[in-house]
Amino acid sequence: MPEWSFLLVAGAAVLVGAVVQGGVGLGLGLVAAPVVALLDPGLMPGSVLVVTAVLPLLTVAAEWRHMDWRGVGWALAGRVPGTAAGVWVVAALPADALGLAVGVLVLAAAALTASGIRLRPTPVTLGVAGAVSGVTGTATSVGGPPIALVYQRERGPTVRATLGGYFAVGVAASLAALAAGGQLDARQAAAGAALVPFAVAGFLLARPVRRVLDGAVLRRTLLALVAVSGALLVARSALHWI
Repeated sequence: MPEWSFLLVAGAAVLVGAVVQGGVGLGLGLVAAPVVALLDPGLMPGSVLVVTAVLPLLTVAAEWRHMDWRGVGWALAGRVPGTAAGVWVVAALPADALGLAVGVLVLAAAALTASGIRLRPTPVTLGVAGAVSGVTGTATSVGGPPIALVYQRERGPTVRATLGGYFAVGVAASLAALAAGGQLDARQAAAGAALVPFAVAGFLLARPVRRVLDGAVLRRTLLALVAVSGALLVARSALHWI
């Protein structure tokens, strides 16, 4: 069982991240992963993946009618090889080098998108985004940005429900792959389970946020979150080298 100090600090991060994800469609891993990594690197990425496996189920239950089912299928088809690659990356590469590479790629993708390039949810873009998400999500617990960039111009309920459906299956696959590869232990699982109530509370608090996020506001918010996720990954990796 995690210490109370860990639960208070990490739980607050999970609560805030759940409010963000409950309104936008992603954000829990973005907010919680850096905090957990700073508090106890040994709990990454398993503990954050455990808690992020719960929130998508709540999102799907609330907005499943708006889900792009075909899009989820194409993204998950790409996630399968990406997840396998992510397990290999966790075992083979230093965490700081991985975080730096992923952060730079995420920032580059956000910059290109903000410049006016429009990504549409086609089988090709979703398959590629799913593969990249599989690697980054399994290795760093931050797998939302690639899929979010593809769906950024869709309506709020569609974004949230589709990301929720994708995360529900994708995160479960990442956890199973990490467990099979010996990269997920009981301590990580217990820490993640202890943080689940904070995620549920954050989702409930996000109801007012969901009413105002749509259209251009949603797109700007998604781009900002993607950029912040990349910057945090770069900063976290750079701090390890100082």
